[in-house]
Amino acid sequence: MLIILHPDTDISSEAYRETLNFIDALPGVSSKVHEIQGQQQKLTEIYLLGDTKKLNAEELEALPAVERVVRISEEYRILGRHADSKRTTGFHYNGLTFDQDSFHVFAGLCAVDNPTHVEEMMRALKENGQQCTRMGAYKPRTNPYTFQGHGKDCLPYVFELAGKYDIKVIAMEITHESHIEEIDECLEKTGRPTGVMLQIGTRNTQNFELLKAIGRQKEYPALLKRGFGISLNESLNAAEYLASEGNANVVFCLRGMKTDGGAPHRNLVDFAHVPVIKRLTRMPVCVDPSHSVGNHERAPDGILEVTHATAQGIIAGANMVLVDFHPHPSKALVDGPQALTMPDLPAFLEDANLCRETYLKRQTIYKKAK
Repeated sequence: MLIILHPDTDISSEAYRETLNFIDALPGVSSKVHEIQGQQQKLTEIYLLGDTKKLNAEELEALPAVERVVRISEEYRILGRHADSKRTTGFHYNGLTFDQDSFHVFAGLCAVDNPTHVEEMMRALKENGQQCTRMGAYKPRTNPYTFQGHGKDCLPYVFELAGKYDIKVIAMEITHESHIEEIDECLEKTGRPTGVMLQIGTRNTQNFELLKAIGRQKEYPALLKRGFGISLNESLNAAEYLASEGNANVVFCLRGMKTDGGAPHRNLVDFAHVPVIKRLTRMPVCVDPSHSVGNHERAPDGILEVTHATAQGIIAGANMVLVDFHPHPSKALVDGPQALTMPDLPAFLEDANLCRETYLKRQTIYKKAK
């Protein structure tokens, strides 16, 4: 059961104390308080765990600090929708909004290689009106002998260049709890010129200790990629691990399923699940067409296959696109053959915006039909 308090309820107020005292006295029930800080107000949600079926919702709603009570299912207790359309979706971070109505493109390096390429890429993003990017400093690889990323050594110039070119948020994969501290220390030393969204790669979707570590900190939002060998339900529960530890600022990313059924693409494109995730949860949904398609091939119509896949996700309502972009793909240390090039970028972004406009127009059709 979920108890939602009135916005901006003061935890030192008599109404809050009276409400908590009543809840704490409920037999066979424990509670967990979760706070959501929005741009305009703070929302407090209290999750009741245990034998809640016999609880009287009207009695709870009569408590002085309570706005409303929602009965919730067992799964996705924090991130789930639970048939309550009033619940806040998404979050605000470093001046940008990430929710189920927003849209952002994160084009950038799958793996940081050198400052020159980073600056070329960020300059191109700024020239094309972009405020977000992806940067791989820590790279988990299947082959132990391949490039694993420059790690903390590249962070200073990545963050400084991001500030120089007005990049607000960098999606950066981490593979160990210590990377959070390295990122935080470097941002502090460089004056926090940008923000970081901590990315959990598909190999770490069920690395529960890493999920807990990212969930315990509330400074940085998280981008969780779907696990390529597990069910959607299992991946959504991985996102719930983050929220259960305190950090509900989570974006869920579809990146293709590992199966020969997707050949000749690298993975089977799974972007039909965009509306499913938005229906089941309150999370913004990201698509990663680069790791789904895995090539730079063009269809006979002249459009890149990765752009066609991107269109599928955006038309279905994706709120974010994570795509590989490199100024010199032949020199890339990781996944160069699938990266967008400099000439590709303007057309890709124009196509993405066109698809986004089409999605919004699609919405109006069905609003009229109600």
